[in-house]
Amino acid sequence: METDLTTIDIVSGIFCEAVRGTLGKNTKKEIKYSNTIQNIPKVRLKPEVGCFVQFGGDYNGLMIINFSAGAAMDIYRNYMTIMGLPEDALARDATSNEVVDTMGEMTNQITGQAMSMVENKFDLSSNFGQPKALALTNAITLTPDTGFNYNRRITFSIEGQRFHMELAMEQTEFISMDSGSKS
Repeated sequence: METDLTTIDIVSGIFCEAVRGTLGKNTKKEIKYSNTIQNIPKVRLKPEVGCFVQFGGDYNGLMIINFSAGAAMDIYRNYMTIMGLPEDALARDATSNEVVDTMGEMTNQITGQAMSMVENKFDLSSNFGQPKALALTNAITLTPDTGFNYNRRITFSIEGQRFHMELAMEQTEFISMDSGSKS
């Protein structure tokens, strides 16, 4: 089934590359992702470690990354050992502050990379605040009041452990003027 990509799908692809590139660089592991983008009714924080960040400017949205305990631990362990922390000094529980904080830092780096990629491609800019990271036992639905009614989910894996990125955006369409000149 061949369809034209919508702006949310193009931006989801950019965020997908930011997730893969940032986590791959920080863990020295292959980050795989599904070749299917899911259209979902709402974005949710889900157990075990959920991170979210809202962005706004020329385009507005909300990104969530839901890490399974296994994925969070693999990312944390690989990142920290590359940074020089000995194995016996690592946290052992995905809900520990050290792991949750590391997932928040990864989300911060991913968002910064994605914003830069969107700006380079479309000459549009957006800013974001400090991502929030939480250890969760139950799902939480996030419903911003700003009309983010386009929602997507992409599935990732690191060493067989799955995690998901969810993206919500306002209704927007990026249309290239393609005139060749910039003011």
